[in-house]
This record gives sequence, C-alpha cells and structure tokens, in this order.
Amino acid sequence: MLPEGFVYLDEAVPGVRWDARYATSNNFMGRPADGYRVNRVVCSLACAEALISAQRAAEKKGLGLFVFDAYRPKRAVRDFCAWARDENDTLRKALHYPNTEKRDLIPQGYIAERSGHSRGSSIDLTLCDANGAFLDMGGRFDLMDPSSWHDSPLVTRAQTGNRELLRSIMLGSGFSDYDKEWWHYLLKNEPFPNTYFDFVIE
Repeated sequence: MLPEGFVYLDEAVPGVRWDARYATSNNFMGRPADGYRVNRVVCSLACAEALISAQRAAEKKGLGLFVFDAYRPKRAVRDFCAWARDENDTLRKALHYPNTEKRDLIPQGYIAERSGHSRGSSIDLTLCDANGAFLDMGGRFDLMDPSSWHDSPLVTRAQTGNRELLRSIMLGSGFSDYDKEWWHYLLKNEPFPNTYFDFVIE
C-alpha cells in the first residue's frame, strides 16, 4: 500500500507507457536497484495529474509519454552512490558513461547524493510514437555525458528538435527541466518539497 498522496503511474495516467529501468538490469548499474521490487512507476498524485495534461498534449501530436522512473526510494539513492564509488565495477561504462570517469559521476552532477526523485515529483521520461518506438533524442536515457545536456551541440538539429518538443510539453504541463539531462523534469509545485521518502516500490 502506497503512502497517502502517492499513486501508481499506470493506474493514474491513461495511455502512458513505462519501463521502470531501476527495477531491471537495463540501467547504468546493470542490476536492479535497492527498493525496486516490481516494474511499476510510482509518483505523487500531483505529479500524475500534471502528467495527464502532458500525455494529452503529446497525443495531440500523435505521440505519447514513455516513463523510466519517478519516485525513487532513498535506499536506491544510497545504492547508486555506493555503486559510483566502486571503481572496479565498470560493466555498463560503454553504454552509460563512455567519456566520463566513474569517480567523476557524483562531482559532475550525474548521480546525486540526495535526489529530488525521493520527494515523489521528479520524473524521467521520453516521447514515443503510437507503436511505442522512442523518438530519437540523440542518446539513451541515463547517458551521463555532455551530449545529454539540453542544449548540447553534440547532437543533430532533428534530435535537438525532439528534445525541445518534449521540453515544451513538460514545461507547458507545470514542470521545470534540468539542463544536464534531457529526460529529467520536476513538478514546479511539488507537494512534498522538504520530505525524502524511503518506502519500497512493490
């Protein structure tokens, strides 16, 4: 049972697609993160309500939202940091941080020691077409690299255009962006701005 004020994304946002990457091995660690026991996405009710608006805006363009993560338990954040400090584990370097040394992932802001995701209103997502195929954003989710920055000159004009489309939809639905990650957004009027949760997703 979820705490009051939280919902499962698949129950709250009609039409949304998801793959909770940290509940799987398809992420930068190559294994499920602590606190993710089921492949479902959880977020605050306020975040879900804003995402309904974003999903409708995407649908008007023949697209939809595809979500990778939202609420993140504090124990998962600690797991990320412990992984980042283990310089012997470089299983996913080629896919997720090919041009960055692992010891620099925290100092450079790619991995946070205290994550806004734990407040329940941050979300990682992309756009997909009617068949679920991702739009080309010029790099995978969780690519910890300057090419993932919103205004990176390392991607094509078309890829930048897709990022801008996602950004316009999200900003128009009450979210703010993060300059180093094209996929990351935060609800501006988040309901729990000072609370970091640690309940397990199950």
